[in-house]
Amino acid sequence: MGNTNKNSNASMELLVKMAHMAWQSQNTRVDKLLQEITDEQWMADVAPGRNSGRYLFGHLIAVNDNLLPLFGLGQKLYPQLTKIFLTDPDKTAPEYPSMGELRNMWRQVNDTLTRHFNGMSPDDWLARHNSVSPEDFAREPHRNKLNVLLNRTTHQGYHIGQLVFLKR
Repeated sequence: MGNTNKNSNASMELLVKMAHMAWQSQNTRVDKLLQEITDEQWMADVAPGRNSGRYLFGHLIAVNDNLLPLFGLGQKLYPQLTKIFLTDPDKTAPEYPSMGELRNMWRQVNDTLTRHFNGMSPDDWLARHNSVSPEDFAREPHRNKLNVLLNRTTHQGYHIGQLVFLKR
């Protein structure tokens, strides 16, 4: 029985590590785009009538920033991004952060998340997040932090697929 628990714990640690590595891989893909795409290209729409690259990048920052309170890791670092990049559509804000400011915010949010994520145990990852009640979580234990991370990783991949159209 002791070996079974040990193997189960090792398997869970491996699954969590794989999920975290996938999230980091998507962040690295965005980092690469930040080097390949000029500030001028970020202002362009990813396709006619669609969002600009800057808006999608700000959206990714705001979504990642939301993970801090969602996971109980602290407050958002940039709450002002919520209205600009999550609530309101592109091209409606009176002012947008510069690409330099957004780059710094991207690094700060993801560095902060990485520090927290590196300290989380498999049990932490399988715990409920702050958008699900204890009662709902008891019925639906899959509504945990690891599931959110997997969804956010897929979400980033979707937007990266749009952002590559900015490369000319």
